[in-house]
Amino acid sequence: MDAFHLARWQFAITTIFHFFFVPLSIGLVFFTAVMQTAWYRTKDPTYLRMTKFWGKLFLINFALGVVTGIVQEFQFGMNWSAYSRFVGDVFGAPLAIEGLAAFFLESTFIGLWIFGWSRLSDRVHLACIWIVAVGTSLSAFFILAANSWMQHPVGYRVNPVTGRAELHDFAALLANPTLWTHFPHTILAALVTGGMFVIGVSGWHLLRGHETTVFRRSASIALVVSLFSTIGVVLVGHLQTLQMTEEQPMKMAAAESLWNTTQGAGLSLFAISDQAHGRNAFNVQLPHMLSVLSTFSWNGTVDGINDLQQQYEQRYGPGSYIPMVAVTYWTFRVMVGTGLLMILISVVGLWLLRKRKLETTRWFLWLALLAIALPYIANSTGWILTEVGRQPWVVYGVMLTRDATSPTVGLGLVLTTLIGFTLIYGVLTAVDVYLLTRFARSDPPAAQVPTPEPTLVY
Repeated sequence: MDAFHLARWQFAITTIFHFFFVPLSIGLVFFTAVMQTAWYRTKDPTYLRMTKFWGKLFLINFALGVVTGIVQEFQFGMNWSAYSRFVGDVFGAPLAIEGLAAFFLESTFIGLWIFGWSRLSDRVHLACIWIVAVGTSLSAFFILAANSWMQHPVGYRVNPVTGRAELHDFAALLANPTLWTHFPHTILAALVTGGMFVIGVSGWHLLRGHETTVFRRSASIALVVSLFSTIGVVLVGHLQTLQMTEEQPMKMAAAESLWNTTQGAGLSLFAISDQAHGRNAFNVQLPHMLSVLSTFSWNGTVDGINDLQQQYEQRYGPGSYIPMVAVTYWTFRVMVGTGLLMILISVVGLWLLRKRKLETTRWFLWLALLAIALPYIANSTGWILTEVGRQPWVVYGVMLTRDATSPTVGLGLVLTTLIGFTLIYGVLTAVDVYLLTRFARSDPPAAQVPTPEPTLVY
């Protein structure tokens, strides 16, 4: 183990920890905004109680998520300075916009929403939470713009004098086709995360016959949003797969453990890959289905790992361009499997709701509580697939990961920060889970309609 591998571990660990917070914040602020909109339109006090209950959980998660996000950008300068020097002119632009525009938009209007209950009109106060929701999505958009450039670099050129990548077409960066599949996929996944969280917490209260009106309504909204969002994730995910076949065929081949270029390729259901020998030790397939899904042709040709490796060696020089096949293969299947489970849970929940049996079907309520974990599993495995499948590239086809590290940062320094960040992130995650659990088990706030403070006349 050297500094390079530890730096990769550090970035992976902190990224996965950070992404525990992000999708729940995006999802919960949307549900809070929807519930406050329902209260604004109907003046039904139940919706006001729902707004305050789920809004409090959003604020807890958002506050802790901000802390974990700060370290992410610092790592580029600490452990990946060669990367920062080479692509900083490109990569820094969307990150700067995210920090200076989107994040400040969120922060400002969160403050107005928290302290504006008795100071702003109902309409303006409602607008604040919707602006926060838009701000969280904008943050995700610009961060994904940076990541999508790493997956599919566009709109740049390398300066022959400095040897650095420079952004020459910002519009191309924002129009990157990879971004426009990554972004909806991420936002829909965040809605599913928020939806499953709302369903699970509501299920816990309904099991105890506690505040059934509040939590039946919460669950009904979340079940509808979760069903359509999960279906949307699957559809957009298929578009990503088609795009990946064109832009990163090695990742696609690894995700299917397809070693040799094949006409009429089968869709692998269960495979044991033997990467050392470039083959599968065991593989169960659905005949022709990979070709159908990838090329819309029964006998379409799908590139295999071994053939792509030869092509890459001719194009980029000697070396291995094959990612960890087993990791890429299984994270893809875990992600898809959990997505299908969430669709099933949403369908069953809506059927029980229609039959007016939701709050009395105890096995489903327990299942809903356990299902809170499903979107976290899907989100984490999805990002592992995205990042591990791109290896050995940090910028696909442009810069190898091994060339991106900080040459003066040694093993001891990276090990120290790896241990430190992992402990800090672990503590923050534990605090987040504790606070969310504590407040999720509490009573919804009373339906006390805020009264405006008296104004002073001079």
